[in-house]
Amino acid sequence: MDGEVKIGTITHYFSKVQVAAIELTDGDLAVGDTVRIKGHTSDFTQRIDSMQIDRVDVPSAQKGQAVGIRVAEHARVGDEVFKVLS
Repeated sequence: MDGEVKIGTITHYFSKVQVAAIELTDGDLAVGDTVRIKGHTSDFTQRIDSMQIDRVDVPSAQKGQAVGIRVAEHARVGDEVFKVLS
């Protein structure tokens, strides 16, 4: 099944290190997943190469957790995060 499903929202963006904080409100996320970040002026897709919880590398995170990921483009607070299904 192709498509995408919403898994969370950007809560912070740290421009100096190009890291976005994602609150996982609707689903899980794992290293290797592909996500789409979409908002009023943002719309890009990228693969998750690494992510952290409280500055510790983790392989996956569940709904209800907050994670930090390095992003290829500028993300904005309030942007929605979708997991790309393949």
